Amino acid sequence: MPEKAHYGLLKGKKGIVFGPLDESSIGWQIAQHAYREGAQIALSNVATAIRFGNLQELAELCGNAPILICDASKNEDVDNTFRELKEKMGPVDFIVHSIGMSQNIRKQLPYEDLNYEWFMRTLDVSGISFHRLVAYALKNDAINDGGSILALSYIASQRNYWTYSDMGDAKSLLESIARSFGPRLANRGIRINTISQSPTYTKAGSGIPGFEKMYEYSDLMSPLGNASAEECAEYTMTLLSDLTRKVTMQNLFHDGGYSSMGATIPMIKLAHEVLHDKELATRVGLEDRHPSK
Repeated sequence: MPEKAHYGLLKGKKGIVFGPLDESSIGWQIAQHAYREGAQIALSNVATAIRFGNLQELAELCGNAPILICDASKNEDVDNTFRELKEKMGPVDFIVHSIGMSQNIRKQLPYEDLNYEWFMRTLDVSGISFHRLVAYALKNDAINDGGSILALSYIASQRNYWTYSDMGDAKSLLESIARSFGPRLANRGIRINTISQSPTYTKAGSGIPGFEKMYEYSDLMSPLGNASAEECAEYTMTLLSDLTRKVTMQNLFHDGGYSSMGATIPMIKLAHEVLHDKELATRVGLEDRHPSK
């Protein structure tokens, strides 16, 4: 990561990041930025990710951060992880959930013909695991008063994205969990939020069918362009710091303005050219689409 200005926003704080895998993952960038902002960091992922990913390298970059093996879809694993975390570091000041997967997407099953066992797995790993992390952190008294809890989401919880399939449902659940926990954490000054990030070239994101088209479209529809994983990490630092003590229960869009746009000039021009060029319209399967008068 190139040297950038850092401000000591997390000086004296401790936290754990669940889900970092390699340099492309947002969780990796968040952990590295948190360390550079002064935090003491712990890292966690499932055993296979630790074995095949680059987590040891990240741990070294973050001051030899402890690595805790945890399947966030298993109660016992999460309980043990927070017990171990508390023994190694004491209660933490922030928890980051950067976990998501869908076998239905990986196998490219259409939404109307999902494998329901895989669907439940998607909801458990990508959504319910967030509830599990918060619940067991509280049961083990592993998070300090005034702490910050954060998960990564996507705008597919509000809008339909054809190839995002059951992950859209999981992100809806994830955001609802944050809202439901919000008032329950407030008496301890703990806030809980989600970030809806631009499409990002991570291992998980790149596995979505047609992801490159999705990425290009979003980039053209965003006045500031897509936000990178590193830029998301930089934004995350504000939400983990004391600067956002009164921000809670929010789904915060970090997407270059995409979520507020109807259409950008480049997209309007592209649509106009396609719809009025018969050869091009036929090539992309839009020969039967004509602008309404």
